[in-house]
Amino acid sequence: MTDHVVLDELRKAIDEAFQGRERVAMREVYAQASRHVGLPADLLGHLNELTEGDYDRRELTEAINEVITRRGEQDTLGLLEVPRQRAAEDKPVRDHLGSMTDDDDPDIMR
Repeated sequence: MTDHVVLDELRKAIDEAFQGRERVAMREVYAQASRHVGLPADLLGHLNELTEGDYDRRELTEAINEVITRRGEQDTLGLLEVPRQRAAEDKPVRDHLGSMTDDDDPDIMR
């Protein structure tokens, strides 16, 4: 199995772990990755180097990339693409009741 295929398999495991959630406990990510028979034990070892706790997708991706870089494998294994963090101006503005304001409704003609 090529290294890029291994990273693709890891991406799938991460996607499955985050399905419908913004934050996931590291143990849940590891459990999901363990279910993927295409992931070698060495790559699961990368996950073992991460600290316990909850991660959002960006934090998890950056932490995995740090392990890959620390091991000097970025040229052979590659790195995971870090999700773009939504800037504050990208987030919809809500009024005090949680409803979107007219300023953020893309369907309103101005």
